[in-house]
Amino acid sequence: MLFCLLLCKAEWTRAGSSGRDLKIWICCFAVDLGLFCMYMLHGILHVHIIMSLYRHLFYRAGFSRKFPMETMNPCLTCGACCAFYRASFYWAEAASGTPGGVPDHLTEKLNDFRLQMKGTRGVNPRCIALTGDVGQGVSCSIYEERASVCRDFQPSLLDGVVNERCDRARKAHGLGPVTPGDWRVEDFPRVA
Repeated sequence: MLFCLLLCKAEWTRAGSSGRDLKIWICCFAVDLGLFCMYMLHGILHVHIIMSLYRHLFYRAGFSRKFPMETMNPCLTCGACCAFYRASFYWAEAASGTPGGVPDHLTEKLNDFRLQMKGTRGVNPRCIALTGDVGQGVSCSIYEERASVCRDFQPSLLDGVVNERCDRARKAHGLGPVTPGDWRVEDFPRVA
């Protein structure tokens, strides 16, 4: 097995791939080997142990679940969805119903069961939690406490899947649809 790893490392280096790519490959190889061994020794019921080890190793190697740390998320230069759609959600997602939930002072009642973010009702919606200029540079002032409707809204081409709602909101603000080039790697401040 060690010989295989050294051979693959030599081939990877010869091909000009980065050390980071090699680190990803070694993590994946270790997981595959570990899953195979656990399955052969203990059966499928113990595979979850290896999966938690995999997650630990992967995060320790410096990779997040969705984006590598150097990947530029196009949402940070967009914000169109926050200034196009109404953000409504079940009332219990607010801080009064769930500790750490959406701050109550940023919501308003939609009906007996749902709340909405202030500013998202009407002809020209803009979420009160959106900071910055749409199409330039934006962020969510309550990112960690945002509602499920916001958490579940996926940017277009995340994992290679087009989100027509994302592209529709971008078009309404004069932005083109997300392209694979928008998910670019740049040298910008890393988030731990």
